[in-house]
Amino acid sequence: MTFTTHSPEETIELGIKIGKKLKKGDVIAMQGTLAAGKTTITKGIARALDITDTITSPTFCLISEYQGSMPLYHMDVYRLDGTEDFVNLGTDDMIYGDGVSIIEWSEKIMSELPEKTIILKITPKDDGSREIEIQNWQNGDL
Repeated sequence: MTFTTHSPEETIELGIKIGKKLKKGDVIAMQGTLAAGKTTITKGIARALDITDTITSPTFCLISEYQGSMPLYHMDVYRLDGTEDFVNLGTDDMIYGDGVSIIEWSEKIMSELPEKTIILKITPKDDGSREIEIQNWQNGDL
């Protein structure tokens, strides 16, 4: 599935649609360049999960945990050296837990993620729009 959004608000709205379809244990591997919109779409997903906290990029803290209708684990692995660092963070409890995990810069650790991982590839376009490709989606229509 591929979607195009033309503003941060549209990207958040797409995130809300995605978030409403997520279930416990879902893992989303976010892929895209710096400022592609990974955290923006996460804001919409969080809103759909009834999370009222402000969602920010976890670049410097690596993992942010939010509570809503189910836990949201928002991870950023940009600063990690590889899969061993990821595993050493204790992420298995989150990825295989009762919440939803969103991992920014997931390209670095794909071998550690479950086969059912949903992949979101976000590509900024010259006109300011975003192309958002969703792969391995098994949660029904959006």
